[in-house]
Amino acid sequence: MVTSPPHPLNITVIPAQVAERPILRNLLELYQYDFSEFDGSDLEPSGLYDYPYLDHYWVEAGRTPFLVRLDSQLAGFALVARYNYLTGQKDAWVLAEFFIMRKYRRQGVGEYVARYIFSQFPGEWQVAQIPENMPATAFWRKVISRYTHGRFTEHDLNNDNWRGPVQMFCCPAANEDVV
Repeated sequence: MVTSPPHPLNITVIPAQVAERPILRNLLELYQYDFSEFDGSDLEPSGLYDYPYLDHYWVEAGRTPFLVRLDSQLAGFALVARYNYLTGQKDAWVLAEFFIMRKYRRQGVGEYVARYIFSQFPGEWQVAQIPENMPATAFWRKVISRYTHGRFTEHDLNNDNWRGPVQMFCCPAANEDVV
């Protein structure tokens, strides 16, 4: 996997190395703090939110953590995994978590990062949001519609695997029309 191509805002998206796990853990705290507005999460007694699946990204197949930088400054992260919100199987790509720091939002950073990541993992994709996070749903509908030229479906799931909207689409192989 290669790093992202140049962007006018000098955005880079790189797979996070195991030595960068503490950096990603810190960014996850910011993400979970922002997300608590929608899911009502409380801090653990330690004063942290904690993300129980982080270590899995370096030991389980089908999981890839990414760090996002803008002009060499940390700007966010993305966690890619294999899962299927319809069936519970591990046969589709998902953005398990996606975070761009507030100061970098509304500048095209999130869309650039999403498009780059989609292009790295050809095949079936599912991007899910909790119903309470309407800004995320609006963002993903717009980004995925642009990326797929409107060729995606959306399902409002309420099953054992997920509750909320899920956009589903197919990302072509690298030699096909992608971005």
